[in-house]
Formats: sequence, C-alpha cells, structure tokens
Amino acid sequence: MIRKEIGDAKFCILVDEARDESKREQMAIILRFVDKYATLKKNICAVLSHYNLQIENIRGQGYDGALVAASREAKHIHQFFIQLASIINIVGGSSKRHDELQAAQVAEIESLIVSNKIETGKEANQIGTLQRPGDTRWSSHYRSICSLVKMFGSACSVLNNISKERANYSQRSDAKTAYMVLTSFEFILILHLMKDLMGLTNMLCQTSQQKSLDILNAMTQVSTTQSLIQERREDGWEPLLATVKSFCEENDIDILDRNAHYNFQLQELKSRFGEQVVELLTLSVALSPKDAYKSFEIDDICKLAEKFYPKDFNVQERFYLKFQLEHYKLDVPKHSDFQNMPTLSELCIRLANSGKSKIYPLIDRLICLVLTLLVSTATTKRAFSAMKLIKTRLRSRMKDEFLADHMVVYIEKEIAKNFISEMVMDEFYSISDRRRA
Repeated sequence: MIRKEIGDAKFCILVDEARDESKREQMAIILRFVDKYATLKKNICAVLSHYNLQIENIRGQGYDGALVAASREAKHIHQFFIQLASIINIVGGSSKRHDELQAAQVAEIESLIVSNKIETGKEANQIGTLQRPGDTRWSSHYRSICSLVKMFGSACSVLNNISKERANYSQRSDAKTAYMVLTSFEFILILHLMKDLMGLTNMLCQTSQQKSLDILNAMTQVSTTQSLIQERREDGWEPLLATVKSFCEENDIDILDRNAHYNFQLQELKSRFGEQVVELLTLSVALSPKDAYKSFEIDDICKLAEKFYPKDFNVQERFYLKFQLEHYKLDVPKHSDFQNMPTLSELCIRLANSGKSKIYPLIDRLICLVLTLLVSTATTKRAFSAMKLIKTRLRSRMKDEFLADHMVVYIEKEIAKNFISEMVMDEFYSISDRRRA
C-alpha cells in the first residue's frame, strides 16, 4: 500500500542502526514522501475533524539525542551521563527500591508541608519516579535530569539506606559510590547546566521532529535557540551559579568554585544548521501559506528552485516558473478555499484536491520537494523503540525477515487494522491451493 501510494513521487530516506536484544546490529530505512491525499490518515483525520481538533496541534516525542551526543564531546559531560544512568538504575533497580523512593518522597513532602516550605492543593506535590535516559526515546535525557532534580533528596535517602542496610557488599559499595557522586558539587553543577540547556533546546526539538514541518516557525526557533544559548554562554554563569549554590545549601553540600561553558549545544546547532541549510529553509519560507501568505516572494522561490533543485527543473522550466508564480500570486492567496492554512502540507493537499496542482505543476513540484526535507530522524527512533518491544529476550532468535514483517505490522497500524481475520484465512487457503496445484 505504501509503495503504491508513493508511485513515482520524489522521496528521501532516513537510516539509523542500533543493537537489538540479542546484541545484533539492526538497520531501519524510513521513507519520507508527500502524501497529498492523506489516504493513510483519512480515518484519523475524520475523527479529529469531527471534534474540531487541529492536526498541526499534535505533539509527539522530543528530540535531544544529537544534542546529548554533542555535549558528550566534553569528557566531564560524557562522564556525567554515565553517572546519571548508573544512579537512576541503582535507585530504581527493583520494585522494593521503587517503593522506598516513593516512601522517601512522602516523608519529604510531609516535612516540607509542616515547615510551610511548599504549598498544598489539588494535584500538587505528586509522587513520581526517576526517568531512565534512553537513546531511542528522545527527550528522555531531559526528563531524566528534571526528575532527578525534583527527587534529589529522596534519591539520596534511598542510596543511604542501600549503603547501610544491604547485606550484599557489592550493593553497598555501588550505592555508596553513587551517593558520593550525586552529592558532589561538580555533578550538581553539570546537572543544572544540562537542565537549563536542554530546556532551551526542547522547543526546537519538539518542532523539528514533527512529520509535517512548519518551516517558518522552525526557522524562527533555530534563530531564537541559537540566540538564547549564546546569551547563556556570555551572561548565564552568574544565574546558574546562584541556582547551584542555593541547591547545595538546601541539601548541605560543599560548594566549590568551578567554571562552565555553554558552547557544546551552540556548536551542534551551527553544524546542523549551517549557512547553506539556513538559506534553504529561509527560501522555503517564501512558499508558506501562513499568515495570509505574507512571506510569499517570487524571487526567493525562483532562487530556491535554481540553487537547490537544479536537477528537478531544467532551464526552460525555471523560466516558466516565474510566470506561473505571478499567476499563482493573484489566484491562490486570494481564493476562499486557500485561506487560514498554517502549513505547507495542508497547502499541498488543497492544491491537489482543487485541481490547481495541474494548473501550477511547477509550483506543486517545488512544494513537494520542500516537504521531503530531512527534518528529523524521529521516525527511525520510533522504529527502534518498536524493535525493542518486539524482539525481547524471549524472542532473541527471531529471524530478520520475520522481525521486519512484524515491525511493519506494528508500526503501520493504520494499514494493518484494515485486514480482518477472514482476509488472512483466505490468503492462507489460496497459498495452500497453489502448493497443491
């Protein structure tokens, strides 16, 4: 069904790899293409439309994997993430420890309420759990850091109990080491540093991994994120140090004088959004229907086709593109059917449904090419998350072909739900008949 839907349209691929439960390297290839008629999503869209829920307001997983990797270029940050995972694994390593963590939170909250240090109210002071960071679950590192900051005192209490009460020498030793790391000034400094930086990049991460990218907003967020990180790098030391000192004083931790830098995420953003990439996105904004087509610029659109898609438009087509754009400017932006559209993907669908994609074929082709931009690898990460659910330790001998088929059914639920049991049975009967023949 997917192959039929793509037809001869332009597409791009996203590739990633990871180890499965049996420690074998597995590779996933994801196709990104323009679905003008939204055939795979029409049932979902119908339900959302019925309740007046806008598809562009859907939010999914956040992305922090690449920024975490950039941060790990510094050895202290790399060591911090190793220590973070170790602490969380020790504190939440069993159901018993999880119960101890929750009991410690209850005791801490009760103490703070008695001393009037926190407010009470509906849904306030909820009991939580430490979030484990995972490479295939984007934004998990940010959530993991936030959860540890929130439950710092409770985590220290659990580690103390383990180091004193466990009969197993190895458990006591691991817990004592983890406690020493957790209560060190260096760890707390980096903990708050990464919490601040990942909080700044989280909005951009959320936008970048959306299936239908709003290029205009994405460009704005790239710019604002770079500016905010640069501000932190230049003027953020004093506020960060004040936060860390206050945190240490509340938890009776010795304060050291250290220096911090905010350049790792900034370097990563600059490497991923270089001058050529920024120019591509800036020119692409000219096609956006957002805010009554206020960014529409014929010269920018012509430059986009000429500079970035020379193999998709020959010299004659680039010449005629300008004339199509002049007619398009007086037609589509003023047409009642093309008002109040926030994204290029919706514009592409309406052009197809109205038949105007045939009137302006060169513009339609350019929009389709822009919509296939590699904006993220969120889909591949979700594919590997699915693989970890499917190929468990009990299924470690599952063959590659069967694993791939199983993952397709799991990931493409919209397609799979159309197949009823009778259709599967009929298929097996037909296979049996062909073998007898």
